[in-house]
This record gives sequence, C-alpha cells and structure tokens, in this order.
Amino acid sequence: MKRLIAFLVFVVIAGVVALLLTTFPANRETIFPGYMEADLVLVGSEQGGRVETLSVEEGDSVEKDAPIFTLESTEQIAEVAAAKARVTEAEARLADARQQMQRPSEIDVLEASLAQAKAMLVQSNLNLDRTQKLFDKNWVSKAQLDDVIAQHDRNQAAVAEAERRITAAKLPNRSDLIDAAAASVETARHSLEQAEKGLAKRKVFAPATGTVEEVYFRPGEVVKEGQAVIALLPPGNLKVRFFVAEPVRASLHTGQTVKVSCDGCQGELTATISFIAREAEFTPPVIFSQEQRQKLVFLVEARPLGEAAKLTAGQPVSVSLGPGAQLVQR
Repeated sequence: MKRLIAFLVFVVIAGVVALLLTTFPANRETIFPGYMEADLVLVGSEQGGRVETLSVEEGDSVEKDAPIFTLESTEQIAEVAAAKARVTEAEARLADARQQMQRPSEIDVLEASLAQAKAMLVQSNLNLDRTQKLFDKNWVSKAQLDDVIAQHDRNQAAVAEAERRITAAKLPNRSDLIDAAAASVETARHSLEQAEKGLAKRKVFAPATGTVEEVYFRPGEVVKEGQAVIALLPPGNLKVRFFVAEPVRASLHTGQTVKVSCDGCQGELTATISFIAREAEFTPPVIFSQEQRQKLVFLVEARPLGEAAKLTAGQPVSVSLGPGAQLVQR
C-alpha cells in the first residue's frame, strides 16, 4: 500500500515537472539580446574633384538642405563665363537678323545713288534725242548713234538697279536666317544652363535632417564621382536588431511594441517591430527534428520610439517581449 501511494505521488510530481518543462507561463517575460543598427545615408557628389571646404564634423546635427561640403570649381566657373559670352553673341546675331531694315545712313547712300542714276538717265535721253536728229540729217555716223544708245541703256539699267537695292534694303531679313539665329540662341542658352547646373553640383547639401556619424574625406583630398564624403544618420534610420527562436517567431507581428533596455539607460524604452525575417539565419539539415527546430533563429527589426531613438548604432541592448501568448517548447 505504501509503495502504491509512493508510486502515485511520484507520478503526480513527474507530471507536474513535465508540464512545467514543456510549457512557459503566459506571464513570463522573454528577453533576447540585440543591438542597435543604423541605415546610414552616404552623402557624396555627382561629380569628382578635390574637396575645397567641409562645413560639418562628426557628431554635428544638421538640418535638411544645410551645406555639407564643396568641391574646387575653377574649371566650372570658367565654363559658365564662356557659356554666358556665347549667349550674348548669339542674341546679338538674332537681333541683327530681326532688324526690319538697314541702318538709315545706308538707305540715304542708296537713295543718293538712285538720284544720280536718274540724273544721268535724263542726260542720256537728251543726248539720244539730239544724236538721233543729227543722224537723220547724216551729220553723225551710225557708230556715234550706237554709242549714245548704249550709254542710254546703261543709265536706264543703273536706275532700275538702284531702285531694287533700296527696296531690298527696306525688307526684313529672310525667315530662314532668323530661324537659324534663334536656334543658335537656344543652343547657347542650353549650354549655359548645363554649365550652371554643373557648377551648382560642386556644392553638396544635406539630403535629410540627421547626425554626422563619420567624415571620410577632408579638404584637399580628391574624391571620385559618387564617392561618399560623410555618413549621415537620420533619426528614422535607427533600428533594433535581435534574433528569436523558431517557436517565438510565430507569436510576433509587425507593429507590435517591445521593450528595450541597455546598460545605463534610464526609464522605459520601447520600439515597434517593423520587420520579421521569413527565413532562418542558419539553415539546419533537411530533416527538421524537434531539437533542430529549436536551433532556428529569425532576424527581427524594430524601430525605436521616443527616447529609444537617442541610442547609438552598435550599442548592445536587451529586448523584452513582455507578457504574451503562451509559448510551448517542442
């Protein structure tokens, strides 16, 4: 009888121990080690060159669009000046092509030439009439008459040419010349715009508000196109990274709030889960036994809230899931 009672007590105790070993109470906090990580914004220039000025140092807080650094710009300044000169020249040519008529002084010269040609034509008309009469009386030869007629025709042609010159001088230039001059102006202005953009790119500004985490190049050093000069950390780019076992992963979801603690941290810090990995960090053999499933770990990322955003990248932290759903060991 005593042996039976002892056996029953043993069975009860064994059952309780087995239950405790296989089940975590729902009110027990689960704590995981983790660390802070930052998605740094690497700030560089679209062009290469020598760093001329640096406006920030490591640890500085900068606002968006604040000056960061400039590159030496002697060549770019010269290109802008040359482009401006080409624009001025092209605009002058266009204005000349659009001129409605030649200058008044040139018109006056042409009109004076016309008056002279008309006067000579009048004189040649008189000479022709007189010579014709003399020829009719056989007082002059046929050759003399022909010379007078030729001179009359030349004077008449000179009057017609002078009149055409004046008419042409008062007409606007041809439309094709104006179009070509206008196209030259547009090309020159486009070149100037590109030169000014190239000069503007020599000055680099902060793409976002944040803290300067590291300076890679100093004034006097040469950087390549797109090479980072500083590393900037916007507040929203800081995150908590920790790993959870396979049984715990099923109880987590994005948007869930977790507690964060660290050495020397004051108050209660929190973060919101923003990412849960779908694949394990370390892949076990193909056959997943119960023991192997317990070795699966999944990456979880959480965005810090409030004071937790003041933690620094690389800082070790502890993440507590707090009371939650019952977690069963397999």
